[in-house]
Amino acid sequence: MDTTVGSGRVITMPVITEDGQPIQDPNSNGGERPSSVGAEQQTSSDTPLPKEVIQWKLTLHQIGLDVNRTDRQLLYYESQENLARLWDILAVYSWVDMDIGYCQGMSDLCSPISILLEHEADAFWCFERLMRRVRGNFVSTSTSIGVRSQLTTLSSIMKAIDPKLHEHLENLDAGEYLFAFRMLMVLFRREFSFVDTMYLWELMWSMEYNPSLFSMLESNDTSKANTQDENALKQCGKFERKNLQEAKKDEQIPLSVFLVASVLEARNKQLLSDAKGLDDVVKILNDITGNLDAKKACRGALKIHEKYLTTVKAS
Repeated sequence: MDTTVGSGRVITMPVITEDGQPIQDPNSNGGERPSSVGAEQQTSSDTPLPKEVIQWKLTLHQIGLDVNRTDRQLLYYESQENLARLWDILAVYSWVDMDIGYCQGMSDLCSPISILLEHEADAFWCFERLMRRVRGNFVSTSTSIGVRSQLTTLSSIMKAIDPKLHEHLENLDAGEYLFAFRMLMVLFRREFSFVDTMYLWELMWSMEYNPSLFSMLESNDTSKANTQDENALKQCGKFERKNLQEAKKDEQIPLSVFLVASVLEARNKQLLSDAKGLDDVVKILNDITGNLDAKKACRGALKIHEKYLTTVKAS
């Protein structure tokens, strides 16, 4: 598709126009970019490139720009080879999943996987499976964003467990909880340190483990099997087991939503006293970036989950 993939290079400039014409490389002394196989074929045969190929090539430089901004505080990314590896995975994924393509935030999710797994192919397929879990976050239309349903659920949780804070946020025009968009979109990559994020992901995925998860991911159906079978429940992670036992069939809330609630509860007093507008809410939450304790946040999330289920059951 493009010889840059696997070459150790990262594309950061557009390689093609919107009508499919190759763009001259400013560093090639007047020649066209040598990286694009499709461009070479088009030049030789004057055959227009397929629409999906054009669309894919239009995203390659945007992926490169995001890759160059991802986790740059880490020594790992001082290596051009490692930057190119992250770019390769994201470029190939954007071709494999054409319905979603590439969206900002994917580099934050892919980076830890690329760092931890030695072989690039293993890293790619691990990332592809992660995206099957979270790709709904990146589905957007003209009227809604992918995480909108989770934000609505977060609003219901906060209203149930801390009505005073919820009312305060509503009075500040923050009742839709859009300030939590980033936390849910990239699974807290910006709010926690790199190490704490890895701890958090490992804990979330183990506690949400369901023995039927593999078959659900294979079929791209991430709706949870709401079974009451004793043996199946015993195999589930602690959080998933309680969800299946006590939550409503149509209300399988991910642990990540309760983690956001935990973060808000940890800043309860400051939000109530210092937040006089939406900008203040955003500033307070931005100030915690990289300074949160993952274990403490997880303990808080589980307590909120317990309280929420009790409140829902009582109502």
